[in-house]
Amino acid sequence: MAAISEMIVREYFEQHGFLLRQYRKHVAPAGREDQDLDFLALNPNAQIRSGEPPFVLSSPDLAFLERAVVVIRGWHTHVFSPALLAKAPELFRFIENKAFQRVVRSFGKNGTLTKLLVVPALPQEVQLRDQSINILRAKGIDAVIPFRTMLTDLVNQVEASRNYQKSDVLQLIRILKNYDFLKSGQLELFKAKPKRLKPQKEPADDSG
Repeated sequence: MAAISEMIVREYFEQHGFLLRQYRKHVAPAGREDQDLDFLALNPNAQIRSGEPPFVLSSPDLAFLERAVVVIRGWHTHVFSPALLAKAPELFRFIENKAFQRVVRSFGKNGTLTKLLVVPALPQEVQLRDQSINILRAKGIDAVIPFRTMLTDLVNQVEASRNYQKSDVLQLIRILKNYDFLKSGQLELFKAKPKRLKPQKEPADDSG
């Protein structure tokens, strides 16, 4: 699951003009403080934003993102609720001082460095969502971006008439589109089955 999640994130950022460096090529030993870093992302054409950036990023917000430490949490069956965040301190290991300072030095000293967490989902309910955001901010996270945002963007950009043989992710999306399992703006792999109508009882015969 980790590999496919990284492939999705890489394709998404590269589609938006980012240069990505994978932080490590090996699997880090248990207990290493740098094991949670996935990508260093650089936007060579970053625009200047007027005003405070949003915490939950959408695709248009990437134009204003200059540099980021990208950490992927591909827990695709989970919602990052306040309860889950309280029970998972390992989510925030990558921002511990020693590891983070090493990344800052390796990634240069100029410009803003955003600590970006890729998450499966935040709560839909407004109060719980705000609580999750407050917890993430308090832990030092600068921004999050949901997998749904990334997948929706990739689905919309892929053209069924093109051959994406250099990318397994894009090629799979293209094939699914070609066979009408995916359409732009939707993520459902299969159309909902039509509801079966319940057989109606025949009216009672009142004659005679």
